[in-house]
Amino acid sequence: MTIIVHDTHSSLRDVFREPLQDRAAALKDVLSPMQEAMTVMGGMDVVQFPHMGGGFRTDREDPRYLPALEQMRVADVWGQVENRLAAASERLLSAVPGIKHAETIHVVVMLGDPDDEHLTVRNSGYLGMGGIPGLIHLTMWPTETSLTKIGHTAAHELHHNVRYANVLWNPMTVTVGEHIVAEGLAEAFVRELAGDDAMGPWTKQLVGPELDRVYEKVTAGIDVAGMQYLTPYVHGDATARRMGQQPVGLPDFAGYAAGLRIVDAHLAASGLTAAQSTGLPAREILTNAGIATPA
Repeated sequence: MTIIVHDTHSSLRDVFREPLQDRAAALKDVLSPMQEAMTVMGGMDVVQFPHMGGGFRTDREDPRYLPALEQMRVADVWGQVENRLAAASERLLSAVPGIKHAETIHVVVMLGDPDDEHLTVRNSGYLGMGGIPGLIHLTMWPTETSLTKIGHTAAHELHHNVRYANVLWNPMTVTVGEHIVAEGLAEAFVRELAGDDAMGPWTKQLVGPELDRVYEKVTAGIDVAGMQYLTPYVHGDATARRMGQQPVGLPDFAGYAAGLRIVDAHLAASGLTAAQSTGLPAREILTNAGIATPA
């Protein structure tokens, strides 16, 4: 497994020095490592992808962008990502010898939009996408949390990247159960690597009776299928509304908290680690957790 963390600090700095009308074209060159992997998304224009996921805007000037990039450089964001991914890949490959994975994984760190509440407030300044084998895309705006945890979310996304080189993700048939298991496994993997404090805020903000209520509602929906129906169960109603999906009465990151509880029950029952569980079918994990019966 070869992991390439691209130097988007230097390339984005160059983008911001271009006239505004030329920045989209310049950004396309920066994002070119994504192009091949993105073919699974119907050949989406890579320049549009950051706009959809909280990335900075190429259609307006913003004097905050260059200072934010410099803040990320000083915090060694790219070094953090590289170091955490090296540790994560070593753990995954040793835990399951012979597990399938992309031969080369391109990692792109993108500057976020400080005015995107979904990124800066709901997600504490950082987001990741790693479910397409061969690509990890991280979006961040420098906050106290994101500057110290971006490397850990890269490890989270690497777990997804390897899982979906072994487990089929079919947008038409993927279930809530699969998605929440994947998130729970990835967060448990981060915890195995670096401890409880390394996990994202999305797994720990629901506690007590509220978590119990959420858990019951999410697990009742584990067989709901189709990507267009998953978001409210996994990310909550607010994110579902943002994506044009129907809310179901759940708070932010409901599926992360429920998924971690399921995975913890699976780990206790099976004696496996999250790394060793990377390629296991969701049904097996749900069964071990007492949520489902064997297929």
